[in-house]
Amino acid sequence: MATNRAIKRAGFVAATVGVTGLLGAGIASAHVTANVYGTQPSKGGYGAIFLRVPNEEPDAGTTKVEVTLKPEYAISSGRAKPVPGWTAQVTKEKLPAPVKTAKGTEITEAVTKITWTAQPGTKIAAGSGEFQEFEISVGALPDLDQIELPAAQTYENGKVVNWNEPAPPNGEEPEHPAPTVKLAAAESGHHGAAPADASHSDTEAAAPAGSTDNTARWLGGAGLVVGALGLGFGAGATIRARKTVTNAKAGETGASSE
Repeated sequence: MATNRAIKRAGFVAATVGVTGLLGAGIASAHVTANVYGTQPSKGGYGAIFLRVPNEEPDAGTTKVEVTLKPEYAISSGRAKPVPGWTAQVTKEKLPAPVKTAKGTEITEAVTKITWTAQPGTKIAAGSGEFQEFEISVGALPDLDQIELPAAQTYENGKVVNWNEPAPPNGEEPEHPAPTVKLAAAESGHHGAAPADASHSDTEAAAPAGSTDNTARWLGGAGLVVGALGLGFGAGATIRARKTVTNAKAGETGASSE
């Protein structure tokens, strides 16, 4: 009986840890989020931000994604990296009143919106099995600890989901949280360098590129690795339990023969 209980406990640990690892990747990508890979953007500088958009409608795919940059941020430069099958448009608007940046530059026109629209035959597929990432390069960033990037997700059936709710004071996550990015302290001596692709136009159409697909595969693989590690941990526990029982039986047999 003790042997069976030990084996069952080991198997339960394996299942629990493995499933938790696999589900964790899905939970983390359930909302539209803003992510940074590499150096964190700094106040007054420029930075690359990846908007990760998962599909959640069981019977409709995503065909349009729109991210809003608040006018008070006074972000004068915004560029979208081409995504195969999608067209990108960067919208600039004249500010109601000029805004001075940390460097003292007066901004009268700012990027307020970046929109991606799927070309015919392209979409983030219906169901919850796919997501897409849309990369933007923006700056100069405001002198704030973090910025919010409200997003609107449009499905092919006409449904629009707005990811625009700020986190409440109690820290609980709202139903449709606005994507946010934390900003690092301003770099000493200057306020960050311009992005390497500064020569590109503000509005870029889709072009052959596979970086987002590689990122998607990498993230999916990471989730599977976590789950596999959990299953391996449980399997190891099961083997150790069986060895313990075998050694105990061997000891009892030896004692009886004496």
